[in-house]
Amino acid sequence: MSENPAVPQRPTAPGGPSRLGSDEPAPSGPRPPSGTRAPGGRRGAPAPPGRRRTRLAEPRTYVWAVGAVLLLAFPFYLDRFWLQAGLFAMAAAIGAIGINLLTGATGQLSMGHAFFLAVGAYGYCVFAADGGDGLTGLGLPTWLAAVLAVLVAGVAGGLFSPISGRLSGAYLGIATLALVFIGQHVMFNAHDLTGGANGRDVPPLNLFGLTFDDRELVVADVPFGSAEKLWYAGLVALLAGALFARGVLRGRPGRAMNAIRDHRIAAGVLGVPVARHRAAVFVLSSMYAGLAGVLLALVFQRTVPDYFGITLSLDYLAMIVIGGLGSVSGAVAGAVFVSLLPQLLTRYSDALPFISAPGTGGIAPGEAARYLYGAAVVLVVLFLPGGRARVAARRRVRTDPGEQ
Repeated sequence: MSENPAVPQRPTAPGGPSRLGSDEPAPSGPRPPSGTRAPGGRRGAPAPPGRRRTRLAEPRTYVWAVGAVLLLAFPFYLDRFWLQAGLFAMAAAIGAIGINLLTGATGQLSMGHAFFLAVGAYGYCVFAADGGDGLTGLGLPTWLAAVLAVLVAGVAGGLFSPISGRLSGAYLGIATLALVFIGQHVMFNAHDLTGGANGRDVPPLNLFGLTFDDRELVVADVPFGSAEKLWYAGLVALLAGALFARGVLRGRPGRAMNAIRDHRIAAGVLGVPVARHRAAVFVLSSMYAGLAGVLLALVFQRTVPDYFGITLSLDYLAMIVIGGLGSVSGAVAGAVFVSLLPQLLTRYSDALPFISAPGTGGIAPGEAARYLYGAAVVLVVLFLPGGRARVAARRRVRTDPGEQ
């Protein structure tokens, strides 16, 4: 068949036929590496030297390095109040990471986080105490007692996991709320285990021959008591918990958890075992709470049932909402804010208006703190969904020149 002379023919490039819809001939010769990015964001051309930045040149790297040095140096310069406040914040951050895995990443509402903190705290006391005070104690090495207390908290979460794997939303929240009331009843009435309303003393941790008690240990002409020693133990526990949770969220389990949170039915259709993942995350969250309870017990040096009530569970929900749901760094930031605020208001109550010491007739520091971070929760929900973590993520996108 002859070609129609009235229809102009598209010229053919030397390297072969041109691409459909393009008036330019197809380039011949080797293509540039696909891993490079052009100044406009297209792959192909190498990025200019001024745009290439290593991790060591990023400002965040220096910020993290300076922060790490300061955290390691604090016990040499801060007094006991600030060290204890920091330890409370570390324990709160560990517990907040755990509930953020459950509520923030998987979408499972839990109101019983305080119960698992109590299991960890009292479990450590039972395993580590020698029974000399008339209460039940197994006299195990304290490091082993801490490990077993975390495992017992996980077992408690595992016993509840069949329920958590099948309930969601408000139904799971109500079911976990029952755990707090059950725990309160046991703590007040099982006197041989918990000491009743008066609580029980906490044996000091002993690790590698070092006892984390108030007997002073001089380091660089600085006396180290229990707070100074526990500071580094708390840092190690928080760092390990944060790195593990970050690895979980960035791996396949994290993607499955987010799929369950966003659309449970679709996740099941795609092959995600929804009930099994929910149960596993509930156990993991309980173990984080148990570790936080052990650290709290070591800092307080005495466990009391009143502390592990519904208010503590609500505090943890406030932490992850303010910091950012599904974010490890957001959970840490929210925990620092919520745990430090009442302590700072108590310390400086004389200099602050409308706030007075407890029992003097004004607004107590604890009540004022709850008013403030309650208002913070409302503001975050209304104007900043995603919390502090979302703000940090937006700032990184704006300041990173490679994301253009």
